[in-house]
Amino acid sequence: MTLFKTAAVLPLLLLATTATAQRIGTAIPEVHPKLQTQVCTTAGGCVTKRTSLVTDSLSHPLHAADNAAVSCTTTPLNATLCPDAATCARNCVLEGVEYGSIGVLSAGSALTLRQYLFDGAAFKAVTPRLYLLAEDDVNYEPLKLLNQELSFDVDVSKLSCGMNGALYLSEMDMSGSRSELNPAGAQYGTGYCDAQCFTQPFFNGVANTNASGACCNEMDIWEANARATVYTPHTCSGVGSFPCSGDGCAKTAAGSGVCDKDGCGINTFGLGAKRFYGPGLTVDTSLPFTVVTQFLSSDNTSAGDLVEIRRLYVQNGRVIPSTAETTNPNVDRLPDYDGAITQDYCTARNASDFSRLGGLKGMGESLARGMVLIFSIWNSQGDFMSWLDGGNNGPCNATEGDPAKIVAAQPDVSVTFANIRWGDIGSTFNATGVASAQAATEGKVLGAESGAGKITGVMTGVVGLAVLLGALLL
Repeated sequence: MTLFKTAAVLPLLLLATTATAQRIGTAIPEVHPKLQTQVCTTAGGCVTKRTSLVTDSLSHPLHAADNAAVSCTTTPLNATLCPDAATCARNCVLEGVEYGSIGVLSAGSALTLRQYLFDGAAFKAVTPRLYLLAEDDVNYEPLKLLNQELSFDVDVSKLSCGMNGALYLSEMDMSGSRSELNPAGAQYGTGYCDAQCFTQPFFNGVANTNASGACCNEMDIWEANARATVYTPHTCSGVGSFPCSGDGCAKTAAGSGVCDKDGCGINTFGLGAKRFYGPGLTVDTSLPFTVVTQFLSSDNTSAGDLVEIRRLYVQNGRVIPSTAETTNPNVDRLPDYDGAITQDYCTARNASDFSRLGGLKGMGESLARGMVLIFSIWNSQGDFMSWLDGGNNGPCNATEGDPAKIVAAQPDVSVTFANIRWGDIGSTFNATGVASAQAATEGKVLGAESGAGKITGVMTGVVGLAVLLGALLL
């Protein structure tokens, strides 16, 4: 187990910057936390990939070349340093980051994220967001999940009301939109985008002097705490990462937005299943469990259209399909609703922007092209995360999600993800939750029997790992 605060040598390609390129700093080397993942097939089992993680570029220090105390990420941009993209690239230096200082710990196939760290005087929010890098440690790992499934183990027992431990996909450029002005690219976490089209100081690693929004298709596989969860596809009008401006960035009554903000999701509590997900319930969030998301196509191949997004859980030796229980009258009238997202379900939920911008078919096209896997933990001062776990969406009261209350009552909030696997339908898990080839750490098997696997071996390891990683971060 390693706390990532030490130096390593960067690939030479990032040092060969041009006179007009954003400079790569040397004060803080970039050392990526390792996170082993697995790719699985029904014929050959699971093969370990030595992937790694990188935090978003805006979590890296980006400062003036002649004064490290002057930031290049102010909003609005510093007009002297960044009057245009090329000048900004010359004037600014992008440093590495010490991953332990932003609440990140990884060991083998497990990753723990902390929302708060103690700075000697008080707990401060660090809110890490990480992207999965390929084995080359330079580009993002492309997940092409049409007619495939994605599985992972998760421990949300330390995520209180108002917290969100998320695992999701965005159609970012696999190089991080590396360019002459952005030689750092994916290795420094550039190129973030999602369906909310947020405006950031830099877009695709280049100074965002036009205040454009950064848009792309987004598949929220897992947004959750111990009290509520939702999974949601969001479609956009463009392919890959693209900018928006004006009404195109917004959710408007006229339907002119280029991305679907609301999506077409399933929150089982919100649909009426109050006793399905939570501590001591059908999916018992006081203990770790496995989450499986399947993207089923019309012809059972990667050439077909996406027709269904199905969710399964595995816990205590049981496969638990997402419940079809609902009190929503429009959904209840669907003759074949069984707890999965289909186009009929989205129509019944009046997900008009989702359907206008391509619906399930459009989401499937994005999944087929390839998306980047993202991990994050966060809370929200603006709405206390009530859209996830409050009111009709969950059991939390109107003020439980206030970040001030969270840090006062439970500053050790954290989420642990482990054993991330993707591949053929049915190949990443079995009736006891373990992938058919078993999850691996340092090339060795965790748990017991290969193929038949015991959930106690892997899931007990997740519990122990969460406790150990949490102790290191205190």
